[in-house]
Amino acid sequence: MGLLGDELAFAQALTAQEHEGVMALGNRKHYPADTHLLTEGDRSSHVLIVLEGWVTVSVATDRGATRLILGLRGPGELLGEMAALDRHPRSATVRALGPTEAQVIGGDAFRRFLALHPRVSGLVMRQLTFRLRSADQERSALASLTVLQRLAHRLIELSKPDVTGPYSAASAGPYASAAPSTAGSVVQLAQDELAATVGATREAVAKALRLLRTQNIVRTGNRMVQILDPALLALLADGHQE
Repeated sequence: MGLLGDELAFAQALTAQEHEGVMALGNRKHYPADTHLLTEGDRSSHVLIVLEGWVTVSVATDRGATRLILGLRGPGELLGEMAALDRHPRSATVRALGPTEAQVIGGDAFRRFLALHPRVSGLVMRQLTFRLRSADQERSALASLTVLQRLAHRLIELSKPDVTGPYSAASAGPYASAAPSTAGSVVQLAQDELAATVGATREAVAKALRLLRTQNIVRTGNRMVQILDPALLALLADGHQE
């Protein structure tokens, strides 16, 4: 599933034959935490398929070092396809949240594969339009949900283990009904990064985290949030206030 809804991630939507063909085009690569997989403005044209781990997609803002996080991507997600298709500079930076594995496929090889496999080409186009629709849904959610609800959803998403195999993403969408994650799970994001992913200020997220700590729902540390009570966190995500 994609993080922004119930759409299947790219790799999950492939048939076994298509999956084998796509993976044969490239090589598996390991990226340490905080590494850039793709860099905004770069003129490279390769694509990536996330195999393990989570990454952020962000763009520069007018405030210098500040970056706006557009979304999070997990196992099975296709990244970098826009530059591969239109050969323009990268429109965003993709950074590994933790140790990440991805299949790296050259842009030319990927374009040739799409030309020979119309169904796969259609999947890529569907993913692009789905992400545009999801962005609209995110904007609507920003106006209708509290910071605490959005933060609870995001923590649940990022703390869930893969549940259906190596190419499955771990969540059903940021603002769908939340299901509990695993107690003890750790989310490795700084507070300013969490704030950017939920469309809130760092101060608002810090306040929400303090509330969660006082209720013994989470424990926080340097660039990490540990989930102590996933069931209660899921209730808060669905709007059940303590």
